[in-house]
Amino acid sequence: MPTFDHAASKRGWTRRRTALAVTAAAVAAAGPALIATSPATAASPPTAPPPVTVLTGHASKADGDLFISPYGDQSTYANGPEILNSKGKVVWFRAVPAGQEAADFRAQTYDGKPVLTWWQGTGLGGLSTGADYIYNDHYRQIAEVQAGNGYSADGHEFLITPWNTALILIYTTATANLTSIGGPADQTVIDGIVQEVSIKTGKVLFQWNSADHVPYSQSEQPLPASASTPWDWFHVNAVHLARDGSLLIDARDTWTTYDVSLRTGHIRWRLGGKDSSFKVRAAPGQTLDSAAEIFAWQHDPEQVGPNTFTFFDNDSAGTPLLPYSRAVTVRLNFRSRVATLVASDNQPEGLSAASQGDAQTTRNGDLLVGWGILPYFSEFSPSGTLLFNAEFPAGVNTYRAYQLPWPGRPRQHRR
Repeated sequence: MPTFDHAASKRGWTRRRTALAVTAAAVAAAGPALIATSPATAASPPTAPPPVTVLTGHASKADGDLFISPYGDQSTYANGPEILNSKGKVVWFRAVPAGQEAADFRAQTYDGKPVLTWWQGTGLGGLSTGADYIYNDHYRQIAEVQAGNGYSADGHEFLITPWNTALILIYTTATANLTSIGGPADQTVIDGIVQEVSIKTGKVLFQWNSADHVPYSQSEQPLPASASTPWDWFHVNAVHLARDGSLLIDARDTWTTYDVSLRTGHIRWRLGGKDSSFKVRAAPGQTLDSAAEIFAWQHDPEQVGPNTFTFFDNDSAGTPLLPYSRAVTVRLNFRSRVATLVASDNQPEGLSAASQGDAQTTRNGDLLVGWGILPYFSEFSPSGTLLFNAEFPAGVNTYRAYQLPWPGRPRQHRR
């Protein structure tokens, strides 16, 4: 899907629940103090985040705070990075300027110290423009990371490596001859780029372009009617580190996760899509989608064991291949080249997320799931029991949700 239709998450119904964090606070750009705020008036832009309503459970069971980046139309509530405690109450929030959004907000480690990181900009889900930011545990900016080689950073991923570099994503246009697949000779395409960038110097240490490694014929995205309309054939949405140091690069529009050598850029194996390195099967009690795939239009590959991986399975880009989205756990057999779906946690309301989403294994083994364009985030036990489920107001969502330890606390927290 070329762009995220954030408005598609609006719902014409309400729940009679008690909303938590209604009076969330905004952090001044210059410092860590939280300032009590309220929804915007006609004379001022909104500075408060949207409330979060807990639907299931009284507190998240995992160890740590919740990291979200609520996004809406900014007519009532502000967009920005936000920390909630395990009961859904606001710890910290920073409103971004009107017209901008924040994405991939989380706690990471940089130079041996805990930091907050996020992307901030415009156009997430398409040809976005923005930069990545690092704040210390006193909520002060210590670094800004820009894409190199004349590009602008995209908001799908900002990952700090154990050796203190940044892995980031980029969307860029090019012109491609697609006559071999029935397209025009001068089609505008959107290629996906992965860069490793030195945080200290800005130097590009590694660059990988989808067009150099993946045929356009692998795309599941239909060609547009016009050659001048950018074709988002790849839609890179994640780059993570595998346990052996290779990259896990995910492409929504080829239905494929690629294991890529960080040294050479060569693809070592593929899971999903038209040229998968693995046959797929479902373990007893598990279900493949209507395309006989484990996932489609997916996000967020994470290695959680020697041969075990989790994915956020959208299984929809508007027309669902399953009635619901889910988080899936997959076991790879590298000898037999078989990928087995061994577990799945379905969207609690039975809904389908046509974009975005993530599935994070927490330190205690639970699974925290952000439901993308749907206004929910949830926590499941290792056995699949729903432990925690929370909801934003209609029209609000978070690209990803995390649960992570964080030592920082604001000096003031007025309500």
